[in-house]
Amino acid sequence: MKRIFLFLATNIAVLLVLSVSFRLLGIDGLLKANGGLDMNAVMVLAVVIGMGGSFLSLALSKWSAKTMTGAKVIVQPRSPAEVWLIDTVRHHATRAGIGMPEVAVYDSPDMNAFATGMSRNHAMVAVSTGLLGGMRREEIEAVLGHEITHVANGDMVTLALIQGVLNTFVIAVSRIIGYVVDRTVFQRNRDSGPGFFIVSIVAQLVLGVFATMIVMGFSRRREFHADAGGARLAGTSSMVAALERLKSGTGQAHLPRQMDAFGISGGIGHGLSRLFLSHPPLDERIAALQARQGGG
Repeated sequence: MKRIFLFLATNIAVLLVLSVSFRLLGIDGLLKANGGLDMNAVMVLAVVIGMGGSFLSLALSKWSAKTMTGAKVIVQPRSPAEVWLIDTVRHHATRAGIGMPEVAVYDSPDMNAFATGMSRNHAMVAVSTGLLGGMRREEIEAVLGHEITHVANGDMVTLALIQGVLNTFVIAVSRIIGYVVDRTVFQRNRDSGPGFFIVSIVAQLVLGVFATMIVMGFSRRREFHADAGGARLAGTSSMVAALERLKSGTGQAHLPRQMDAFGISGGIGHGLSRLFLSHPPLDERIAALQARQGGG
């Protein structure tokens, strides 16, 4: 609940900062000229789409994950392996101080796992059949510790908060850029012409690229924290072994594109493309764990 309040308060703060900045820079005078841009309507649109869309995505995250991956929640364990899986998640959740998440399995040859949900006490942890069949139990235990750490840290909510704030900013600023260009470049004096809509769309796309880079930067940082959490819950050697196993797996562990940021590992990128990756390279994650281990 505290993070939801922060989510709302931060979006309001963004709008207030924009409003004050435009007044100090004199931009509001230009916006009011010749009929002006309805800033109230722009701000409402930015909040509804930016904040509302992100919040709705978070609220539907478990349902979406189940739908996209076909994950089946274990209600009644049907095998010793499922009993062990639930017991391990419960053990980690208790140590992390969170409510017991739903535990699910989805059919995929790739070794992967993810956590999702709207809050720390109403989450879901899911693992692929490929991970269950391709890793030793101590490695699976480390992966589960990694995912439980994501839940305990509130990473899903924080990621939605950051995305919502950036969406609000992008939508509001792109409309303002479109209006200013329409008035100053295309010399439109009344209403909104084609220039406003074209420039607004282009500005939203460009600003959206930078917003994605910021979100992915946070996503990469949280992976290091989750690895450290997995090491605390299951042992550093087990966490390192799990990441090494992911490296040696055949192919990359891909989830549906909308869920890439929630998996245990992501894609490979070089140069500027690395700025758009949700996960750091596995070698860097392994090195970070070994450095922590070496430092005591």
